[in-house]
Amino acid sequence: MGQTIAEKILSNHAGKAVYAGELCIVPVDGCMATDTTAPLALKAFKEMGGTKLFNKKKVHLIIDHAAPAPNERIANLHMLMRNFAKEQGSSLYDIGSGICHQVMVDHQKVQPGDIFMGADSHTPTYGALNAFACGVGSTDLAAVMLTGKIWLKVPQSIKVVLHGKKLQPGVSAKDLVLEVVKQLTISGATYQSVEYHGEAVAALTLSQRMVLCNMVAEMGAKTGIVSPEGLELPYAFTPTYADADAIYSRVIEIDAASIQPKIAIPNSPDDVHDVKKYVGTKITYAFIGTCTNGRLDDLQIAASILKGKQIAPGVRMVIAPASRQVLIDALKDGTIHTLIEAGATIINSGCGPCVGSHEGVPGDGEIVISAANRNFKGRMGNPNAAIYLASPATVAMSALTGFITQPITQ
Repeated sequence: MGQTIAEKILSNHAGKAVYAGELCIVPVDGCMATDTTAPLALKAFKEMGGTKLFNKKKVHLIIDHAAPAPNERIANLHMLMRNFAKEQGSSLYDIGSGICHQVMVDHQKVQPGDIFMGADSHTPTYGALNAFACGVGSTDLAAVMLTGKIWLKVPQSIKVVLHGKKLQPGVSAKDLVLEVVKQLTISGATYQSVEYHGEAVAALTLSQRMVLCNMVAEMGAKTGIVSPEGLELPYAFTPTYADADAIYSRVIEIDAASIQPKIAIPNSPDDVHDVKKYVGTKITYAFIGTCTNGRLDDLQIAASILKGKQIAPGVRMVIAPASRQVLIDALKDGTIHTLIEAGATIINSGCGPCVGSHEGVPGDGEIVISAANRNFKGRMGNPNAAIYLASPATVAMSALTGFITQPITQ
């Protein structure tokens, strides 16, 4: 019987063939926790009798959600992480390093065929690398840190096929994934693997593939994995393909070439429409960043739209590069200079406004257009603000006009 990509990767680690619905115990190739989840994981690790990590080179702690610390309580949690990493000899990515998921990819801590666990719901982002990655709770992560293994129920897989080689002007991977979220809904892929295929997917860069896998969390999925056709990496790797006779719980086929720029309206990521339906809606705050759309190409798209122009009066634009490396690259090529000249504010590489921890919480009644992944009520730290989700191109165009605007890219 044929296997999906998820089934194959889990089988390779289990040492036997496993299929959807079966339970398996597998070794992990790495794990990570952030400043929102690591403190609880470290506490649980010690309560389990842990004194030594299973492999100090495979455990990563990242300070990104509230970095730099906005208050003394969080500052003390950061100290706890720093002290633990120093004691164990494990890696610690301190403030400014960037958002956990981008940092792990920048530093090649996840590679094709790996099983990777992260105490963050958007850990499936690594599926862009043709890896099996999923988010777990702090206690589960503590057990992984101690044993190097995890038990999993092999997920069923949903096959998403994106047809068409050329996308419409102004359309990006964010628009594609918003369409997938719309079709699957926020619970339509619960504990399943969303497996991406098709000509449109094969043409995407690693950065764009990360967008597709990042937002499977907004479908309720356990993981998301991109078929490796067209994947280019700076090192040799062994790809994992699905078998032609693999069994899927559902197959969704989408004509990517016909998709128009999309927008998710408050207060759910699956309430998705064409941007043109909301053109003219006034905004006060534009945000580009997060583990979804804070990478170099996202910032470059925004800069191409804003070059030589000014953001609209009464609108503030906040940009958080996804990592220190992204920031460095955007400085080198002039992208940051262009964005600042246009009136944007560049903040620390981290999660900040996305989770509402600091560095950009909206005020009551504000209308936000964001390149992030979630717009649930209160998501950015204020339940009295309204959040629209869109691509970096749509966000930049809207910041330029002061109203939700159909994107035009150069």
